[in-house]
Amino acid sequence: MGKNQWSVEVHALAAALQAQGWRLVVAESCTGGWIAKACTDIPGSSAWFDCGFVSYSNNSKQYLLEVAEETLAAYGAVSEPVVAEMVRGAIANSQADVAVAVSGIAGPEGGSVQKPVGMVCFAWLVPDVPVQVATCQFAGDRDAVRSQAVGYALQGLLTLLR
Repeated sequence: MGKNQWSVEVHALAAALQAQGWRLVVAESCTGGWIAKACTDIPGSSAWFDCGFVSYSNNSKQYLLEVAEETLAAYGAVSEPVVAEMVRGAIANSQADVAVAVSGIAGPEGGSVQKPVGMVCFAWLVPDVPVQVATCQFAGDRDAVRSQAVGYALQGLLTLLR
């Protein structure tokens, strides 16, 4: 993987976090650690990036991020209630102040009529603001869906921090 295509966003994110003295944690499912990679590609990221959780299975979402089994059963892993619990669990299990969580269906298999391939749910948590959630439908192959999800997650963080 070459140059970090989100370098501008990550540098802006770094500046915003450092201005507040805050640290970031990421809770990733379908992006598989790509958000953490984009952040840690930047030299000096240890000043503002705390850690990342790649919780691909439902069991790991429960064990690492305190997502309730009932929430997973009621809504499924790709849902706004689950990413909201993921983002809270990421904060609770880290030394971070700011968090983003992502869960989606990157494809090519795994989609349904209710939750098609390309559907990705996001949650963001910053101090003194309620959890923010969003669901997007991205087009393209697996890499395209995941790449768009990384960009959307970073943009969401920047919007909340500005």
